[in-house]
Amino acid sequence: MKFRQTLALIIGIFTSVHFYAQTTYVFFGSFNWDKNAEGIYVYELDMNSGKLSRITSVRNILNPSYLTLSPDGKYVFACTESKTKNAGSVSSFEFNPEKKTLTYINSQKSGGENPVYITVYKNGKWLINGNYTEGSASVVYPVSENGMIQPYVQNFHFSEGSINPGRQDRAHIHSTVFSPDYQYVLMPDLGADKIRGYRFENDKQEPLSEIPFTPAVPGSGPRHFTFHSNGKFAYCIEEMGGAVSAYTYEDGKLNNLQRINTHPDTYKGDYESSDIHISPDGRYLYASNRGKENNIAIFSVQKDGTLKTVGYQPVKGKHPRVFTIDPTGKFLIVANTGSGKAVVFKRNPETGLLKKTGKTKIENVSTVQVREY
Repeated sequence: MKFRQTLALIIGIFTSVHFYAQTTYVFFGSFNWDKNAEGIYVYELDMNSGKLSRITSVRNILNPSYLTLSPDGKYVFACTESKTKNAGSVSSFEFNPEKKTLTYINSQKSGGENPVYITVYKNGKWLINGNYTEGSASVVYPVSENGMIQPYVQNFHFSEGSINPGRQDRAHIHSTVFSPDYQYVLMPDLGADKIRGYRFENDKQEPLSEIPFTPAVPGSGPRHFTFHSNGKFAYCIEEMGGAVSAYTYEDGKLNNLQRINTHPDTYKGDYESSDIHISPDGRYLYASNRGKENNIAIFSVQKDGTLKTVGYQPVKGKHPRVFTIDPTGKFLIVANTGSGKAVVFKRNPETGLLKKTGKTKIENVSTVQVREY
């Protein structure tokens, strides 16, 4: 009798509550070089198999080199007209997961040539864009009600370079990253070998104010940047130096902790390190290498924030420009620009190692983002 009553109670609970299974969507950009060609693609990720299924795509947008999503997932913001002479813009799109549509909203000038990175404030009302060629950073304001981007209100231009005249004749901002508390922004400058720092004050009309920068190793070319989930450690991948620099972090200040190669000591050649991410559980850090290596370097994160090399995973393609990890930490997805392949790897949460599970062909795929809905 008690069993029947318990069973009836369980059935009653399940029938009286509506359960909605989450769906994971993956957003890809591409260097399409033609507005008539598809520029942004949306896929559904099967969280069991790692298979990608195409949902929709967008044309009439040129060279979306980097994407980011609004905090609520409703809007997709893109760096557009990248690698286009005398041009550069940021664009906004609305994503509707029920209708499975991605709709263009508007664009604004990026304030410089070759925008390569865009990030969004936690309330969705501010975007910060980095321009590589012109070495500048712009702040723009998207209206939260409809995702429309307004003209930028601040634009910082930098001119100084560093020791490599072929690559560092002037500043090259390569990423703009909010601190975990959203009170600061860190901007690796590949051309000047600096990690520039700014205080961010959301309630001001011009929210950014400069703070002292962190010098990088001369000739290293700092590129992308990430914070550990505990907020105490930060990591920068150096494109030209082929290394990851680890820092302790507090209130906008970085202090050197470690510098470790993203490649075996036996590797000799030009380094083309590119992207960097930490698993959601904070246990492993991943760094991509392009050029002759075409792999993902895997590191375990120690308690003191230092890194220990675990191994190297070939990306099954060429030129892994950008990669990402899904919110559950189950899959890592790589955008191999050179071979036009997006490859899905399953993560082993205990060892950090990767195993290929899926792929799809996207011409000149440039970037990738993932989110659950």
